[in-house]
Amino acid sequence: MAERVIPVADQRYAAAVPPVPAHADAPDGRVVDRLGRELRDLRISVTDRCNFRCSYCMPKEVFDKDYAFLPHSSLLSFEEIARTARIFVAHGVRKIRLTGGEPLLRKDVERLVAMLAALRTPDGAALDLTLTTNGSVLARKAQALKAAGLQRVTVSLDALDDAIFRRMNDVDFPVADVLAAIDAAQRAGMVPIKVNMVVKRGTNDHEIVPMARHFRGSGVVLRFIEYMDVGASNGWRMDEVLPSEQVVERIAEHWPLEAMEAAAPGETAQRWRYRDGGGEVGVISSVTRAFCRDCNRARLSTEGKLYLCLFATRGHDLRTLLRGEYSDEQIAAAVGLVWQQRDDRYSELRSLIPPERSAADAAPRRVEMHYIGG
Repeated sequence: MAERVIPVADQRYAAAVPPVPAHADAPDGRVVDRLGRELRDLRISVTDRCNFRCSYCMPKEVFDKDYAFLPHSSLLSFEEIARTARIFVAHGVRKIRLTGGEPLLRKDVERLVAMLAALRTPDGAALDLTLTTNGSVLARKAQALKAAGLQRVTVSLDALDDAIFRRMNDVDFPVADVLAAIDAAQRAGMVPIKVNMVVKRGTNDHEIVPMARHFRGSGVVLRFIEYMDVGASNGWRMDEVLPSEQVVERIAEHWPLEAMEAAAPGETAQRWRYRDGGGEVGVISSVTRAFCRDCNRARLSTEGKLYLCLFATRGHDLRTLLRGEYSDEQIAAAVGLVWQQRDDRYSELRSLIPPERSAADAAPRRVEMHYIGG
């Protein structure tokens, strides 16, 4: 096989090219890691860029006007993303989520949605295809995304109070425009819509009840996410984490709740419904109640590095294989080996970090959230 030189445009995160087995067996629709977890969910970052500067993800003091984002030549093309997705589907992936950065900033992303919507599982089923967005351009893209085959959308919204929301997104973006985008997505039929609120104690935790009140009875599923120690740029501190248990208690003081069963294996959210029929809410307790033992998710960065955990320090360079002279079967075999060797469980191990050391100091540099999505 002739060698092909692949220009390396970015080395900010460590990644090795996974070995390709000498004999590549065809995927059989199921691959299991060292802890018995199947691969079922693939999250694909289509850009590392975002037009917000939320302090918990892309603080402006780090991601300023001089920050060097990945050049376009480093990004996977839509054809490369679709090829990778097809390989993962052969291994058992049933759900694909497009993310970023802000995925709707990627030009013509509707074309990618259509390519992914055409994929089928080995038994002929359509994928669960969804996308996470900050809502800034969703209103004008909602109809086109739905027409391309996007089934559902998740919108990030951290406050209803306009002043607080503008302060948190740090680009003075109004909350009214995000609410209008949610309405547009509902009209387009991308339901049920989920709204994610990252709760940071002392910053927006007093918005929990107003958010619950606003979305009750709307058909929107509101989910509260504990402020996480992703990457090393957000200055994470444990005392700024409001445990999900307290979030549920605050809501239940106003509207009684009852627990619901998980919608699917590996679901990250604990689900609750209003006893009066006002809908449901969820909490994602990635700090205080780790769900590593059921994690069935892989993450693909915008330039083709495969990560096995949101808190990973190293990736696996699939782009070199995609741009080399390797068949789908060979790349699938390499991916299968990577998953089979997976034993990541960062959130479970976090509690073992000595209190005098922060989570950020206790391990090598972790990948940033904007780079592989949440």
